[in-house]
Amino acid sequence: MRRRPPARRRTRRRQDQDAQLLVFALVTAAALGLALVVLRWLAAHWWVVLVALVLAAAAGGAWLYQRGQRARWEQVRAQGLRYAMSQLDALHHREFEHAVRDLMRRDGCTDARQVGGAGDNGADVKATDPAGRRWVIQCKHRRDGDRGSAVGTPDLHVLNGTARQLHGADIVVLVTNGRFSSKCAPLARSQHIHLVDRRVLGEWASGGRPIWELLRVLPPPRHPSAMS
Repeated sequence: MRRRPPARRRTRRRQDQDAQLLVFALVTAAALGLALVVLRWLAAHWWVVLVALVLAAAAGGAWLYQRGQRARWEQVRAQGLRYAMSQLDALHHREFEHAVRDLMRRDGCTDARQVGGAGDNGADVKATDPAGRRWVIQCKHRRDGDRGSAVGTPDLHVLNGTARQLHGADIVVLVTNGRFSSKCAPLARSQHIHLVDRRVLGEWASGGRPIWELLRVLPPPRHPSAMS
């Protein structure tokens, strides 16, 4: 048979509950009193609220204006972006990826981003062109340009195995400021991979034509656009 708790214990528990209720009531009353004081003060000093609202609106407007100015400046800068091959040759390999990203943005791929690094699974730059096609680009920088070692088929195999399956690419590109080995071109054609060598890169980076105007046999647009 279960024993009942002693009366003393029940009395102590009731006292604790009463104390908690009292504290809650005091806190609630204090909060309501403070709120009432604040409301009365605001009613007597309504102009302070008006000034605060005007200042907040002015600050918000200034922030929006500066944001718009930065966006317009970035758009102008991107439209006029040009690289000489000597500039690209002098870049660090990570900076080269950023340069390719910026060229894609210049061409209208507003979501272009550099994703290269550890565990990138063969993708250094991803972008969506104005026609809705998804681009996956692997970048191979050579400090000595076309005098450096040629990009070989192993890099093509890695890109071919991940670009569409893992990254959902519509267009797969391998770009270098150097050159490709003789075996790359036939393999790239058979796997529908686009090679951008030093010559094509130089034309793309120093001119104003988007990359899709320099490549052949691209998939059709995903949706109608000015490019289609």
